[in-house]
Amino acid sequence: MDNYADMMFQGAVADLQRAEGTFDKFQKFYVHRTQSELSEDDIAFITARDSFYISSLNDQGWPYIQHRGGARGFVQVLGASQLACADYVGNKQFITMGNLMADDRVSLFFMDYLNHTRLKVQGRATLKSVTDSDPKLVAQLDTGDTPAQRILTIDIVSMDWNCPKYIPTLYPEDIIRDVIGQQMGKLQAENEALKAELAKLRG
Repeated sequence: MDNYADMMFQGAVADLQRAEGTFDKFQKFYVHRTQSELSEDDIAFITARDSFYISSLNDQGWPYIQHRGGARGFVQVLGASQLACADYVGNKQFITMGNLMADDRVSLFFMDYLNHTRLKVQGRATLKSVTDSDPKLVAQLDTGDTPAQRILTIDIVSMDWNCPKYIPTLYPEDIIRDVIGQQMGKLQAENEALKAELAKLRG
């Protein structure tokens, strides 16, 4: 993978950093953050997500951001620096798909609101229909919930773990359900026990 600073801190961005006195610091800092492939921690984080955001560019240079979601773990790591996921039926505007036909560059945000963690990924993407994709890959990415219409593949060019500042604390529905479900079960059992004890006292 490429150095994130070399890719993103260019032109006016670099000029602003120089004016603030941060350019040299970032250049030294990101040399040590550059890696050739995804680490075990990177893979664990990505494959634990149930959604991500992806931006693409149209032929006039306008950016477009779209949300992609699925069952937790729907994004899988195929290689040292390649991701893939099933893409489901949407509103049929085909904006991301059309943009990728002209320019395959994308930027992704993987968010963990509970732990205030954010992973930024720059890459090149392809979005193909399942009929044009490898059947083994389609079967591998099938979550069993919703039939995939397309397969999205991203070759990571660079990545960066971002600052946790200002990320709000949001609790995923499945975690809330697990926690509340356990507590509700205990409360219901206690309630039934108290009702039985009260019935005996009245009797």
